[in-house]
Amino acid sequence: MDILVVGNGGREHVLCWKLAQSRNAGKIYCAPGNAGIAASGAAATVDIKAADFERLADFAASHGIGLTVVGPEAPLCGGIVDVFRKRGLKIFGPDKFAARLEGSKDFAKRFMVKYNIPCAKSATFTAAAAAVEYVEKEFASGAPGIVVKADGLAAGKGVLVAENCADACEFVRGCFDGAFGESGHQVLIEEKLVGEEASIFALVDTKSIRALASSQDHKRVGDGDRGPNTGGMGAYSPAPVVTDKVMAQIQTEILDNFLRGVKAEKLDFHGVIFVGVMIDNGRAKVLEFNVRFGDPEVQPVLMRLKSDLLDAMLATVEENLADCVPEWSDDPAVSVIVASGGYPGKCDTGHEITGLDAAAAAGVQVFHAGTSLDAKGRIVNSGGRVLGVAARGKTVREAVEKAYRGVDAVHFENCFSRRDIAYRALQREKA
Repeated sequence: MDILVVGNGGREHVLCWKLAQSRNAGKIYCAPGNAGIAASGAAATVDIKAADFERLADFAASHGIGLTVVGPEAPLCGGIVDVFRKRGLKIFGPDKFAARLEGSKDFAKRFMVKYNIPCAKSATFTAAAAAVEYVEKEFASGAPGIVVKADGLAAGKGVLVAENCADACEFVRGCFDGAFGESGHQVLIEEKLVGEEASIFALVDTKSIRALASSQDHKRVGDGDRGPNTGGMGAYSPAPVVTDKVMAQIQTEILDNFLRGVKAEKLDFHGVIFVGVMIDNGRAKVLEFNVRFGDPEVQPVLMRLKSDLLDAMLATVEENLADCVPEWSDDPAVSVIVASGGYPGKCDTGHEITGLDAAAAAGVQVFHAGTSLDAKGRIVNSGGRVLGVAARGKTVREAVEKAYRGVDAVHFENCFSRRDIAYRALQREKA
């Protein structure tokens, strides 16, 4: 079966890499892909943008594509699944209406409340004055902090965890003043949850839900969780904070209730739900829903998947998920992001990346996220998060050491990475 993967980042690279291992995989295409996806042989890249739904559908139809897998959130929220389904093309992901679980924070919150999914208390506003008044009252009542979220998609930048009233109010006003375009015309304000975060992926086919391995991301740009939030500076799987007891609570109170809501609302959801949770005193509450694999978490998770990813995705699309039981390696996996200078602000790009062969020889997988070819045919950095260097090991320590050997083998001007990825797991392993 020939496969089309839509997107151009590290998530799409690891999806191509894992799908290529399927016994039933034929030729794999990635649109538009990136320089590393093409150079590694993971997939043939196709010069069609992820937002060009009709051209992508034309390509799938003319090339006999058996399954299309959508990586990023924007095309899912924009309705790519609807376009493909109308043309009888198999595609992995929710339709436009169901994708509002990520595309609208208010829609997702109302869904959580309606189906008794544990989450933070919140309020939604369509005007700055009322939102600012609410923020001021929350801080006056002694709240340790609040979370302000632009309602729509904002490329990961539409959320502020505010520890003082002034910052929260400034962010609220910025939303309504157009800082995030139409995505900020409605704002969700939540209580700040405390604890330890984790990420849970689950396949959903409207009749069944199947949890995948747990993981934990590192959002802050600097060691020790300091500095601004990013799209993720590294991740590992499994997340030790997700004990068997915690996972049982996540299954019954979050995933099962999510599926109940999908059925009751008749949502066309044939894809993956990414549940960000905060765990405190052994109980998880939902921070957010995403309707696609999260990156970099997908890298260590799929590094550990022993069974066939294509089979699992086809079972999801064809509503046979109840018969699908993914198999996992007991070995932990770690992925470390190598980023461009200036990230998550204005990035220093266009520099040649060296040492990729040396990294591969170090026994790691290098997944390209922000790379392209320059006029001389060299692979250069072209985005904020450039590479994901991933490794498995018998222990977390072994996986971390292997990953950092790969990180240290690659170089481009002003590159950097966090040096403490998986520190919580290492502390637990040491204990």
